[in-house]
Amino acid sequence: MSKRKYAFVGTGGRAEFFYGEITRHYLETSEIVGFCDVNGARMAYANTLLEEKYGYHAVPVYKAHEFDTMIAETQPDTVIVTSIDRTHHRYIIRAMELGCDVISEKPMTTDEEKCKEILDAVERTGKKLRVTFNYRYAPHNTKIRELLMEGAIGEVLSVNFEWLLNTQHGADYFRRWHRDKRNSGGLLVHKSTHHFDLMNFWLGSQPDTVFAMGDLRFYGRENAEMRGVTEFYQRVHGSAAAENDPFALHLKDNEQLKRMYLDTEHEDGYLRDQSVFGDNISIEDTMGVMVKYKNKAIMNYSLNAYLPWEGFNVVFNGTKGRMEVKVIEQSYVNAGGGKEQEGAVKDKQITVYPQFAAPYEVEIEEGAGGHGGGDPVMLRDIFERPADDRFHRAASHIDGAWSIMTGIAANRSIATGLPVKVDQLIKL
Repeated sequence: MSKRKYAFVGTGGRAEFFYGEITRHYLETSEIVGFCDVNGARMAYANTLLEEKYGYHAVPVYKAHEFDTMIAETQPDTVIVTSIDRTHHRYIIRAMELGCDVISEKPMTTDEEKCKEILDAVERTGKKLRVTFNYRYAPHNTKIRELLMEGAIGEVLSVNFEWLLNTQHGADYFRRWHRDKRNSGGLLVHKSTHHFDLMNFWLGSQPDTVFAMGDLRFYGRENAEMRGVTEFYQRVHGSAAAENDPFALHLKDNEQLKRMYLDTEHEDGYLRDQSVFGDNISIEDTMGVMVKYKNKAIMNYSLNAYLPWEGFNVVFNGTKGRMEVKVIEQSYVNAGGGKEQEGAVKDKQITVYPQFAAPYEVEIEEGAGGHGGGDPVMLRDIFERPADDRFHRAASHIDGAWSIMTGIAANRSIATGLPVKVDQLIKL
């Protein structure tokens, strides 16, 4: 059997999640043929990881403007896109035009115009595009889908969904390129795409109308000044003011972060350790969204990025009862440790309250690995021949589009103060 060839664009922390898995478990079916990035030093480090950490050989490297050359010279079957969010559409579209299938890290893109360009390219080229929604594969999230499919609480009429980001992981979005909304679409696109995809997956429906409010209330210099902070700095490295700041990320103290970012910043000027209480933050940290779905269910959603613990509470109210879910996740900093620790679950509980019977707790399969045990299951689905899946967890470009359109519509609503009909932004 011939091996499937993969090329990567973007070699930051998320890329290692995929190429590390290929080298450890899927060498019989898969081959890594090239890296592409704006930063040559970061690509060199990725090759060092391939050789020293994973026992693989170094692969050819190409700067961002040499993307077409990489495709021509390495002839990949699939391009894995793990660059910053605002560039996803550029590489997705060009890869398909050059004859490749694509696997894209979430979010698929950041606004409706780029989304439409991607959908047009899929139709024009006939190539396949898959979006990596690992949360679908976590055993507890799959169990929620199963319970709702089997009618445990009847038809779902309303949902309350609260996602908590803590002062380690949540703060990290305000240190990185994500803090600029032009790069990430804000947390309602970059992070909530996971949550809105889960809701589409759980309900078997899509968003119809979205109304949202949100603001930057905790992070940023102005908020810190109002709380009485008097010492500020732009970035942690070399700053005496950062030494005693619990929000500071000290790259020099983490070998992986040091080699991936601090030692490579001279090439592109990207600072991985910016102050979360600095200027030039344009994303929200406090958000509330109301969504009406095409099946007439309504959802109240909140996302806050500065809380004491990480995880989510979700409550489903149905015609035959109520289901309550609480999941506590392990805290982490992106690319700062083992991939199996990212989104790992510390505790989880699903309780069903039937209308006319005693409540009961649902037994949940234990899953090992990152994102609640979803990562290894999704990767097996990607790099092996997928098995029949009655839950339909593999996410297509259409799933990727529906997931981001809730957040894109929410951003529009925050800007205008008005509800937004998703179908008026894009036809899916």
